[in-house]
Amino acid sequence: MITTQKPTLSDRITSLAESQTIAMAKKARELAASGVDVINLSFGEPDFQTPQYIKDAAKKAIDDGYTFYTPVPGYPELRKAIVEKLKRDNGLEYGIENIVVSTGAKQSIANAVMCLVNPGDEVIIFSPYWVSYEEVVKLAEGIPVQVRGPLENDFKVTPEQFEAAITPNTKLVMYSSPCNPTGSVFTKEELEAFARILEKHPQIHVIADEIYEYINFTEEHYSLARFEAIKDRVVTVNGFSKGYAMTGWRVGYIAASKEIASACDKMQSQITSGTCSIAQKAAQGALEGGKGSAEEMSASYLRRRDLVLSLMNEIPGIKTYVPQGAFYIFPDVSAFFGKSVEGRVIENANDLAMYLLNDAHVSLVEGGAFGAPECIRFSFAASDAKLTEALGRIKASLAKLS
Repeated sequence: MITTQKPTLSDRITSLAESQTIAMAKKARELAASGVDVINLSFGEPDFQTPQYIKDAAKKAIDDGYTFYTPVPGYPELRKAIVEKLKRDNGLEYGIENIVVSTGAKQSIANAVMCLVNPGDEVIIFSPYWVSYEEVVKLAEGIPVQVRGPLENDFKVTPEQFEAAITPNTKLVMYSSPCNPTGSVFTKEELEAFARILEKHPQIHVIADEIYEYINFTEEHYSLARFEAIKDRVVTVNGFSKGYAMTGWRVGYIAASKEIASACDKMQSQITSGTCSIAQKAAQGALEGGKGSAEEMSASYLRRRDLVLSLMNEIPGIKTYVPQGAFYIFPDVSAFFGKSVEGRVIENANDLAMYLLNDAHVSLVEGGAFGAPECIRFSFAASDAKLTEALGRIKASLAKLS
């Protein structure tokens, strides 16, 4: 009897796309390892060191013996500090039972999706979106539904677009503000319009990703959970990687209803258990130390944004806008599609990103990974000198295309 050998790997993993931001950074590192001077603007990582007072809190934690397993949802002291932060900065009232600390905001998002989405549930994703949203929904066997915000509206989805996308199968909505990859920020008025729509659809929950909250160039960051009528259906996601330059520490968290928080606690208990003890104490130190360092870094990002925009506006063919937060700009580069150099035709944004990596030695991420195939993501989390050099190289390389 001959039996057919089953594939070694599961359909779940073979259907999962690799993170394009990580993939592009890997290619840049490989090129740099061969001796090429590559300027990497592809990775979503601050170029600042973690502030010293946060490092000191971690060192103290080691000396104080915080070397054992931690509670699954996080140390009570850290969760209490998060509760106080949410009240102080966001006007949100929660108890520590509403907070779950995870190993990065990415895990926080994955936990929430896995706890809310059943096979066949539709998940509306405001597009352009962070690369992992769609793939996490697929892992949960949900159906991603992209709703695309136009560049003319700073890539922000309108209330009319949102409402038109809702069906009886819609279970969840996901968005980030400030947004990765566009840097767009939803205003209080825009969020209020979304809240009114959500009031009419009590089956719909929301994951509001606020990881870039402290890198905001507008007058106010506003949280969707401020609208009391829908608060229990909003999962607010945040963390320490961007605002406090703590990417390697891997600490994120959610604030949610007790039902959802308990579900995420249960999910996490079977996946990773509690987050690193030392990283949690560092995060606690970050919150207790205030946000002065975050504000200083945000001011630097604002200056860099203006520098990049001024240089980018000198390049014919690039269509720009003004991002209001985060440290990205996501211009439309479709004017270069169909152009060529030395017989090589640029068919799409991926071709253009690879051309700029190999010719200008600047690493960027093509927009298709974010739901906008006519765009490319530039990170301006780099020094003024590197940004100036990178834009000069890009301008020279694009001028070769005809």
